[in-house]
Order: sequence, then C-alpha cells, then structure tokens
Amino acid sequence: MGSMMLPRCLWRPVLSSYRALGSPSRSLTVLCNRNFSYLAPFLHKRTLVAPTSRSLLCAERPINTGCASLQVKDKRVSVQNRRDGAPPQTASHKVREAGRDFTYFIVVLIGIGVTGGLFYVVFEELFSSSSPSKIYGEALEKCRSHPEVIGAFGEPIKGYGETTRRGRRQHVSHMEFVKDGIKCMRLKFYIEGSEPRKQGTVHTEVKENPASGKYEFQYIFVEIDTYPRRKIIIEDNRYQS
Repeated sequence: MGSMMLPRCLWRPVLSSYRALGSPSRSLTVLCNRNFSYLAPFLHKRTLVAPTSRSLLCAERPINTGCASLQVKDKRVSVQNRRDGAPPQTASHKVREAGRDFTYFIVVLIGIGVTGGLFYVVFEELFSSSSPSKIYGEALEKCRSHPEVIGAFGEPIKGYGETTRRGRRQHVSHMEFVKDGIKCMRLKFYIEGSEPRKQGTVHTEVKENPASGKYEFQYIFVEIDTYPRRKIIIEDNRYQS
C-alpha cells in the first residue's frame, strides 16, 4: 500500500482532539499549532484515517438493528410455532363438534315449526271461512245493515263478546257440533247502539256446505234484552231444501 497508517500509540491524542473540536481538519490544525512534530510524517491527508463517531454509530446500528430483527424474527417464529403447534383434533373431539352442530340444527327446526304453527293458527282464526271470528264479523255486518235493528238500537252499532276477568269483551262464545254428518257451529254475541240502555243478544248458527267446504248461515236473530222484549229475525234458512 502506498499510504502510511498512524501507529496505534498515537490514536489517543488524535481522537481526543477530534472529539473536542468536532472535525478532522480543525483537529489537525490544532495538532500542528501545538508543535506535535513527531506526528508530521503521519498527518498527510491521504494517510490519515481517523474513525469518526458517525462511523462508530454506523457500525453500532447494524448490530442493534440486527438484534431487533432477530428478536422480531424470533417472535414471529414463536407465534408461528404456536399456531402450527396446535394439537390436532381427535376423533372424540370431532364427534362432540358434530353432536353440537346437530343439536343447534334441531333447535332451529323446532323454532321454525313453532313459528309456522303460530302463523297457521293466526291465519285460520282471522282469514279462514270456518273460524269463529270470521263468522262473527259476517253476522255483525248483517245486523248493522238490517233496518229493524238500526231502528231499535240506533247507529252506530257495535258488537262484542263475553266479558272476561280482565274486563275485555273480545271473546265470542261459540260451540261446534256435527249434525247428520255435517259440521255446524253456533255463536252468541252482543250488540248495542246509540240508544241508551238498549242491548241485544245475537244468536246465529252456520252449517258447512259439503260441496264448497264453506260455512253458510242457517239463521241470525237478535233478542232485545231491555223492555219491551222482542225478537228480530235477520235471516232464517233452516227450512230451505
């Protein structure tokens, strides 16, 4: 090599001057001003190789970064090992999982069945032609449109059922029976209008038509419960062939 290296014994004064002054050129000038003649052969710009604190920091950084990267890699490897090291499912565990899924499936089916049953009951009660509520509504409309009933009770005419313990009057008394192999039903409810202290009891009977499967009115009549008592016939089909 064409350059001369500074002896190790002279590094300490050079480094102390460099650290005190902050730059290589300034440190060399101070060294020359101090008559360090014994350093003259080694102070050539091409031969002086003084390690700086920045180079030391650069030398230290890869070490620290390497340690951090190693630690991160170790953590990743440990997490991966934990994930990969999960115990495999045994046959008994799979059987338990299958049993639990089957139980959930049965519960869902039961819920669907109960919901469907409720919808069916509500539909039959409100929209079926054979439901007591449907027959009650049709009979009440016939009473409201009958002139003699309007004259006796006044308008508007409202109907209601039996009074329950809670004070509600929505329950319509009815009885289903079979006569000559044909389904029949009898209903009883109450009406009142704008006339004060006037109340009537409506009696009606329906019979199923074998051809259509629908219920048809056999009779509808109203009994006036207040004085003078009398009966108003709205419809009577019992003697028709």
